[in-house]
Amino acid sequence: MGRKVHPVGYRLGSFRNWDSQWYADRDYTEQVLEDVRIRDFIRKWLENPPGAQPRPGRRSYGAGVSRIGIRRASNVVRVTVHTSRPGIVIGRGGANRDALQEDLAKISDRRVFITVSEITNPELDAFLVARNVAEQIERRVSFKRAMRMACDRTMRAWAGGVKIMVAGRLGGREMSRTEFEIRGRVPLQTLRADIDYGQTEARTTYGTIGVKAWVHRGESGLSRDEGPEGTGSTGPLGSGV
Repeated sequence: MGRKVHPVGYRLGSFRNWDSQWYADRDYTEQVLEDVRIRDFIRKWLENPPGAQPRPGRRSYGAGVSRIGIRRASNVVRVTVHTSRPGIVIGRGGANRDALQEDLAKISDRRVFITVSEITNPELDAFLVARNVAEQIERRVSFKRAMRMACDRTMRAWAGGVKIMVAGRLGGREMSRTEFEIRGRVPLQTLRADIDYGQTEARTTYGTIGVKAWVHRGESGLSRDEGPEGTGSTGPLGSGV
């Protein structure tokens, strides 16, 4: 009965919270769709922010956005952008953030405020690991080499384990297939293990390549009878947070 539960949804409340935090008795569908539009707009806007030049060999600058949290209160929408490159999102003197807030106000009837949260160790963020592999595949780097290098960087960042999977017309072959690389331990069935999961796509001339990544970031040290709010419980990696 394995591999049927989303590794992030399986651990909600233990290691991370919901990306959308709000409650609605009415207009629930409209607000969910608005969340989707906000996230899609932010990711597309930050691919080539104003005043930024693409890095060598890349089509877009890229702000290293991992996930986007949304909180609602009456007529205010507070958006938290988790990124490994906060300087690009904020811009000089906050210019990019202010411009993004103004553009978001055009697609939402509510006031939008943006907060930037820095990801200090992007090698331990599953989405950024998968995005890095996808960008290398788009630049025609061998998928095996891209997965191997990504796994090496993640393990050097003191991860407990990492698994990367790619699927599609790998190398431009006529028959699609799936390949993966595993290092260390990735115990998906263990609730006390902090498993981060991310997936993305690589757009190539011969089709779309799907990329998935699982990163084991340590164990919480919770006993069987203690929840995340219980007495004596600790945060991820036993930090006591």
